[in-house]
Formats: sequence, C-alpha cells, structure tokens
Amino acid sequence: MKKILIVEDDQSIGELEKDYLEINGFSVKICNDGISGLNCIKEEEFDLLILDIMLPGIDGFEILRQIRDTKDIPILLVSAKKEEIDKIRGLGLGADDYITKPFSPGELVARVNAHISKYERLKSKYSDKNQLEIVSVRGLEIQKDSRRVFVNGKEINMAQKEYELLLFLVQNPNRVFGREELFERIWGLDSLGDAATVTVHIARIREKIEADPSNPQYIETVWGAGYRFRV
Repeated sequence: MKKILIVEDDQSIGELEKDYLEINGFSVKICNDGISGLNCIKEEEFDLLILDIMLPGIDGFEILRQIRDTKDIPILLVSAKKEEIDKIRGLGLGADDYITKPFSPGELVARVNAHISKYERLKSKYSDKNQLEIVSVRGLEIQKDSRRVFVNGKEINMAQKEYELLLFLVQNPNRVFGREELFERIWGLDSLGDAATVTVHIARIREKIEADPSNPQYIETVWGAGYRFRV
C-alpha cells in the first residue's frame, strides 16, 4: 500500500483529501503545521507528498527547499494562491505539480495516481538494467541506472526534474533547445507552469555542476534561442 503524507493546516480539507485517498487504496498521514510536517518527512518514508504552501511555522516553499535534494518522491503543491509566480517558484524548487484550491477530490486522486505511476515507471526503467550505464563528459558523470550525478568525483544531489533535464541535454549534445520545447519534453503537455520554469531549473543545475555558474562550461545559453549542452 502506497503511503502519502498530507501537510495541510485546514483540518477539514486535510480530512477530505485523506478520506478520498484512503477509499482509493492509499495509506495517509496528516500533519497540520509546517514544523511537524518537515519533521515527519525527515523521519518517515512516504511515496508521495501533498504539501500546502500557506502553513503555520514554516511554509511549504521552505519545506520543499529543505527536503528536495534528499527526498526523491513526487511532491504536489496545493495552494489557494493563483499567481503564476507562485507556480513557477514551486516548480522551480522541485515540485512535480501545483494544484490550485478549490479542486475536486477526484482530480487530486487522479494526479496522485498519475505521479506515482510515472515515478514507478522511471524507477523500474533504471533498476531493470543489468549493467551500469555511465555518461561521462569532462568530469561530469551520470550513472543512469542509479540516477546519480558526480562532478570530478564528488556526488551532487539533484531533484528529479533537475536530473531529467540534465540527462536530456547531455544525451542530446551540441543541439539547441528552446525553453518551450524543454518544458514540454521534461514536464509534459499537461503540466502547470510555463517555460520560465526551465530557466529556474537551468540556474539550479548550474549552481550544482559548474565551477563558475556565471560562466558555464557545460550548459550554455544561446541568446534568443535556448540552451545546449557543450561537449
């Protein structure tokens, strides 16, 4: 049984989400504030996190910032805030989806099922391989079977979308991709947000793999066109 954590300060909303998810075969735990939610995420293992943004104690953005590099699970942000900048910020911090209140419980269940299924397909794809697949370019090494990234021998922690974006660019070297095309390929047509999310993720990747992010040696910006991975 898949285990889900809901971090939601509105008890009635949290209980409603919990009821629908349990009816659909999930095991669900609720935390009603940011601090207890963060502690719970660090102490227990879950298959998916449903995270409200506006929380007492610490908000959902800060929770996401603290856990994303260590927790490789689908994360769905939930908020009554409809501003595009909040969606971009959340996706840029590593969330997999953004749901605006009010929403139907059926929609929530559908998105939970979709993200868990996609995550399991990705995990299966890499765990089924019998040999270690390594992509190595000028000190950057990606071990595809274990989804691990190294720079000059030092392991780099990456969120799921950061890893997927980096791997796609590495596997298509010297080709320029526009932000819209990268967003479509990595996030999919049904994802919320826009191409600005790509810019945020590129910046985060550069901070992790580049010796000088302001003068990148791996992922180059082609002004007016997009990005390319240089080999």
